[in-house]
Amino acid sequence: MLTKIIKCYVESHRAMGFKYRNQNCLLQHFAVFSKQNGDDYVRSKTVLEWASQAPSAAQRRNRLLTVRRFSIMMKAEDKRFEIPPADAFGHETFKRKIRRILSSEELKCLLAAASKLKPDNSLRPKTYTTLFALLAATGLRISEALALNVGDITNDGVIIHATKFRKDRLIPIHESTRQGLQLYLRDRRRYAGIEPALFISNKGTRPCYSTVNSIFLQLVRSIGLRDGVGYPGICIHDLRHRFAVISLEQCAGGDRNAISQHMTMLSTYLGHAHISDTYWYLQATSKLMKQISTAQELFYGSNNND
Repeated sequence: MLTKIIKCYVESHRAMGFKYRNQNCLLQHFAVFSKQNGDDYVRSKTVLEWASQAPSAAQRRNRLLTVRRFSIMMKAEDKRFEIPPADAFGHETFKRKIRRILSSEELKCLLAAASKLKPDNSLRPKTYTTLFALLAATGLRISEALALNVGDITNDGVIIHATKFRKDRLIPIHESTRQGLQLYLRDRRRYAGIEPALFISNKGTRPCYSTVNSIFLQLVRSIGLRDGVGYPGICIHDLRHRFAVISLEQCAGGDRNAISQHMTMLSTYLGHAHISDTYWYLQATSKLMKQISTAQELFYGSNNND
């Protein structure tokens, strides 16, 4: 019962332009849990029991609010749907997490670990090594990278289709990145057949996000960059944060106009609708703080001389 209703609910949101990927996963998971409890409709007690099983306070609250929004809409048509209290897990306000910006050595360790994935002599280690290297070198969203087709790799760069904001964009890539992709394509031809996807699994199909994310977490734990299951730490999206921060670090000097132009280009490259979205990806690093300190010393020194 709930599964059918949830399907219609999700489809209605997608028809309005929302991807609704994470919400769909949560609602489908809740539907299975409700069925096991013998519920055909949303019951507050069941929602709270299901949400409480999440490993963190933020995830418990997200589970609760996702089902609550669904139930509010359904209750307008069927009074049997119950609406759980929004503050059942507190009034947690969102706090920006300090992202883990991988050093060059840590990134090398990650790629080395990916290259040792089993089975040996298969495409799997090459796929994940190339995928994670591409994310670090371009700052692509993981969804964009997994959606790439072979034909999207051109002489001018990589074509990103139907991005987060329903727009296509062309991103130039460094020659070393191009060479890495060409090496992967050479090995990929032996496994893929006519499959258009750039990155493929050992089954010859496009990898899904959940599998890729699971492999990433497995690798970063294996090299000591994240604790066990249920503990916060580095995530695959941090590679995009790393790209943004490293890009800003390379824009050294105190020329405000040059930095402003660089930020505009970076925002366009990352596919952001507003430059404020790009600022979200930036945070202080020792290198950036040193550059800021040097710029301040030059500025105040020149003013004192006047």
